[in-house]
Amino acid sequence: MTLLLHTCCGPCLSGVFPALQDDGLDITAFFFNPNIHPKEELERRIGAFVEYTASKKIKAVIKEEFERSIADPPGERCAECYRVRLRETARYAKANRFKKISTTLLISPYQDHEKIKEIGEAMAEEYGIIFYYRDFRPFYKDSVLHSKSMGLYRQKYCGCEKSKKS
Repeated sequence: MTLLLHTCCGPCLSGVFPALQDDGLDITAFFFNPNIHPKEELERRIGAFVEYTASKKIKAVIKEEFERSIADPPGERCAECYRVRLRETARYAKANRFKKISTTLLISPYQDHEKIKEIGEAMAEEYGIIFYYRDFRPFYKDSVLHSKSMGLYRQKYCGCEKSKKS
């Protein structure tokens, strides 16, 4: 079955992609992260995404958008950021006949899994597709090791200007 995988970065994809392959899914990686700041950071992350997808021959789509404003305070800001990313993933999936969506954000021990799952399921329902939830956190250390061995750019913060300062 086809799955459109929202991808936050190449290093996280390096941990999630093998697990999804093992699940027998036909994966297209979808890079859409409009809240990455500054623009040079967004470009570095796109570069690592392209490098990883090319090395593994993964179908890839990049939808570049820069400096979308996200609400405060941090709890609401993060949820809104998940919502923006997953809504666009679901919209693109529906328009391009994908049956399922998921996100590499689910590999991070620093993200709110319950909120991601809740929003992912809501977006999937809104667009008449399926949100594929899997806890990828057990693969986090593998993603760090694999991306370092490939020399992929690894960011030091989630992405928005406020996360860079915290």
